Amino acid sequence: MLELGDPRLRAPCLPVPKAHFGSAELSSLIEDLIETMRARNGAGIAAPQIGVAQQVCIIEVNDNPRYPYKPTIPLTVLINPELTVIGDERISVIEGCLSVPNLRGRVKRSARVEVRALDPNGEPILLQAEGLTAGTLQHELDHLEGMLFVDRVSDPQTLCSWSSYEQFVAADFADEAARINTRYPKPLVLLRGI
Repeated sequence: MLELGDPRLRAPCLPVPKAHFGSAELSSLIEDLIETMRARNGAGIAAPQIGVAQQVCIIEVNDNPRYPYKPTIPLTVLINPELTVIGDERISVIEGCLSVPNLRGRVKRSARVEVRALDPNGEPILLQAEGLTAGTLQHELDHLEGMLFVDRVSDPQTLCSWSSYEQFVAADFADEAARINTRYPKPLVLLRGI
């Protein structure tokens, strides 16, 4: 797992070529991403985080102890994704990242997004997401552009260690996250063949 300071995290990723869809190489990359994310209780992971400069990321949340307030997200693989913001609404969330260990901070994200991508076989996918799930998608797609959540923290005073977060912030943010989840009750809609 690459960590903050490694220049490979800052390089924009290249699209996956058409000829690579359905290949053993792409399948292996996806399996590595899933295994790495699950082993570290991530809500998502992108290929550059394991040193591969390709536009591949995955998201998944299922009773995640690291992010207990996030809605369930089925395992979703996104290749060559393109994000479109829907509307002007924004939410303020506290984020962490597997590549920025022991640090969390407050970030503003668009409340609703749409993502067009390809699945591992090259079939088109359309995702519509809102609330915390929209934030998760934006976080992972930022990685493909060479950005980390710390680049989007507008107030550095919100940065804190994991232990400080647990001690001073977690309870209040859990309440805040519950309000976000109530306001945005459709975290993810997945449509295939679009």
